[in-house]
Formats: sequence, C-alpha cells, structure tokens
Amino acid sequence: MSEYILGIETSCDETAAAIIKDGREIVSNVVASQIESHKRFGGVVPEIASRHHVEQITIVLEETFAKAGLTIDDMDAVAVTEGPGLVGALLVGVNAAKGLAYAHQKPLVGVHHIAGHIYANRLEKELEFPLLALVVSGGHTELILMKEHGNFEIIGETRDDAAGEAYDKVARTLELPYPGGPKMDQLAHQGEANIDFPRAWLEEDSFDFSFSGLKSAVINTLHNAKQKGETLKQEDVAASFQASVVEVLTEKTFQAAKQYGVKQVIVAGGVAANKGLRAAMQTKFEQEETVELLFPSLSLCTDNAAMIAAAGSIAFKQGHHAQWDLNANPSLSLERYAKRSMLER
Repeated sequence: MSEYILGIETSCDETAAAIIKDGREIVSNVVASQIESHKRFGGVVPEIASRHHVEQITIVLEETFAKAGLTIDDMDAVAVTEGPGLVGALLVGVNAAKGLAYAHQKPLVGVHHIAGHIYANRLEKELEFPLLALVVSGGHTELILMKEHGNFEIIGETRDDAAGEAYDKVARTLELPYPGGPKMDQLAHQGEANIDFPRAWLEEDSFDFSFSGLKSAVINTLHNAKQKGETLKQEDVAASFQASVVEVLTEKTFQAAKQYGVKQVIVAGGVAANKGLRAAMQTKFEQEETVELLFPSLSLCTDNAAMIAAAGSIAFKQGHHAQWDLNANPSLSLERYAKRSMLER
C-alpha cells in the first residue's frame, strides 16, 4: 500500500505545499512566490512575508489536494518545516500543519529546512551512503556527511557570510534587481574573470568557508574605482566574484569527498541552481569516477514543499513524530535536530 506525505514549507518567502508518494514520487507540488512583493525593498521583509503566508496557505493547500486528486484523509502524515527560518513565516506553516494533523488525527512530523534541501535530491535519484552534501542557500554554506538516512554530521560550515549572502550583498552594490543571485550568475557568463579577488582557504585541512573577505574586497574595489572616476564592467566584476566563490566551494567539496570516501556528492539549496557552480563541479568530479555527483532539477533547488515531504517521509518511517506542542524554531541547528530525532525513535 502506498504512503502519502503532505509537506508544508513557509520558512521564508515561498508558501508551498506538496504531496509525495512513497518518499520519492511527486504527486503535486504548489509554490506561491512573493518575489514581486519584496522586490521594491531589495530583500525579504519578514512582516510582509508572514502576512502573505497567512493569505496564501489555505489556497495553496486546496490547490495541492485538487491537483493530486486526494484529500487529507488519504495522507499518512503531515510534514512541516519547523526551522530554521523567519519565525513569523515558520509559525504560519507550523500552525497550519498542526491544525490539519490534529483535526484529522494524522501523525505530525517536524522537518529541518536544510534536511529538506538535501532530500530534494532523493526525488530524482536514490541516495547512497556514505554521502557528502554541499548545502549552498541564502543563509547556509555547509558540508554535511551522511552515513545513513537521518544522520547529519557537519564537517564544514561558513564562519561568517554564507555564499548566498555574499552574492546578494555584491548584487546590491552593483545595483542589480532582487533577487540578486540569479542576476549575478547571468552577468558572470557575459564577462571575464579578470579581477584577482581573494580565495579564503583558511587553515590546512579545514573544510570551513569564509566569504566576508571576498565580499569586502569586491565592494572596496567598486568604491575605489568610483572614487577614481573609473568604470568597471559589471559583467567582469560578477565573473571574477563568481570564479572565487565557485573555486573554493568546488575544491573543498572535492577534497572532503576524497577524505571521507563517499559514494555520492549532492549539491542542495538555492545556489545549487548556479550554472557556474554546476559546470565547475561537473568538471572537477569527472576526475573521480567512484563518486557520483548529483544536482536537483532547478525547480527543486529553491524552497518548495516536495523536499519537506521527502525528508518527512524518512523521519516518519524512523518513528520521528512531533508532539502537539511543536513550535517554530528559527535557529534550529541540523545536528541538534538529528540528535533529537535519534532520541525519538
């Protein structure tokens, strides 16, 4: 008999719901974006995001069930992002999930947002362990070792700005429209990496990241050029910046994959849609025939509820069921989430 999981995601500025069959098959996947509402502010405004979630959550859920031809009674469990994210935004999804689950007496499953991004890959290819996940999204840059389902060990993380944050800040300095990351990627492919921006390798054998120095170097270069009356091509600045980010991400991931002897390397999060990163990773991992490199489809890189349902399916099977006091946790750590899940089995 098939298993159906309803997933709900409202951690930032997408109101999303999805239904997954047997942990891997997308039955329906609905996302309501708020980009147009936040564009004029140059970034996500938490209060506006929360209000939009309140307005959209019921509509999105109804569309999700209608597209699937199913009802809440057909669901085996309700999975929802409990953190990390914007607290007001998270609360909308958590309370919607709790209300549905309680009213229909369905098991409730809390899901870590980053676990969701990782499990987006399982919607297209079965995961093989041990594996290494490079998570690159707006506020996260992490290397995560997984030895089995639900087991997350962070072996490298950013010490300051995440890669996505650096992209957004440099994009704002270049006066690019929101969201800046995709615009930077487009510009990078039109320019030349002819500006020598720094690469932060940190101490030997460290798999941590640091992008604040790079961000500052780009901003200072632009300001200095402006003061001298010089004009730098936006395309060349974007290409040079991206070359630095991509080289560090690719090289550290490659070295970690060799050190830990993994079978798969999966890339997850919004920056996984970056064409420059995809090309560099594919070229690098052609050298390592024993490691399979996985990228999710572009539609599964950004926030969606299919990934939450996919991660929720694993947690549900492992007996990780949330209680009715489940609350939004804007700073929930992945390793703490994993340890708690182990205790709940």
